[in-house]
Amino acid sequence: MTDIKIKATSENKKPNERAAAGQTLAQTSPSNVDLSAIYTFLAGRTTRDWIDAAVNNLPIIIQDHANCEKKAAGTAMNLMFRYEFSHDLQCKLAQLVREEMLHYEQVLGIMKERGQAWQHLGAGRYAKGMLKHKRTFEPAAMVDVLIIGAFIEARSCERFAALSDVIDDERLAKYYRYLLKSESRHFEDYIQLAQSLAAENIDERVAFFRAVEAELITSPDNELRFHSGVPV
Repeated sequence: MTDIKIKATSENKKPNERAAAGQTLAQTSPSNVDLSAIYTFLAGRTTRDWIDAAVNNLPIIIQDHANCEKKAAGTAMNLMFRYEFSHDLQCKLAQLVREEMLHYEQVLGIMKERGQAWQHLGAGRYAKGMLKHKRTFEPAAMVDVLIIGAFIEARSCERFAALSDVIDDERLAKYYRYLLKSESRHFEDYIQLAQSLAAENIDERVAFFRAVEAELITSPDNELRFHSGVPV
């Protein structure tokens, strides 16, 4: 089941119909996605403590997942407005915006299926913890935001895979497996854009943010979120 088929199925449908179509596709999507590049890119895997806490608090994880999809679309849209000079960035992020908003609709549909009401859930420390290290001059600021985006997408993919192996809700597990293909591609798009728009090799900045991201994931965290650290 390819992303092209997903978009074709969703074409000309109302929002609730598109979400339902995506959910049907999720139920039949294969899970044979190679995540080796994700595991190499990240410094380490999610801790068992986080997985156990997430399984025991799925409504929080689902709600925050919806928030993350909406924020990801908003971030990509902001980048498109700010850096209009790059045709490659415009094309890749336009596709990403469409996919993230479709995922947002799908998660809303899952919440409705589960009888889960929308509640306000504040943002965790994860994205802010990386963004505070963003350089303030261009094009370095743009490159850093794209690298951070790559780590967020990669960690999302890694956690979808980890949760899909352990949660009892097979409907939700299949949906998480369905997301692996697009999320793994989003990480690659971000890192390729960062390198193509940088004035120098980005390996040093990637290594820097890899260490920052690892610290956020492996250190104690008072809030449980989709990208939070070790629960305390």
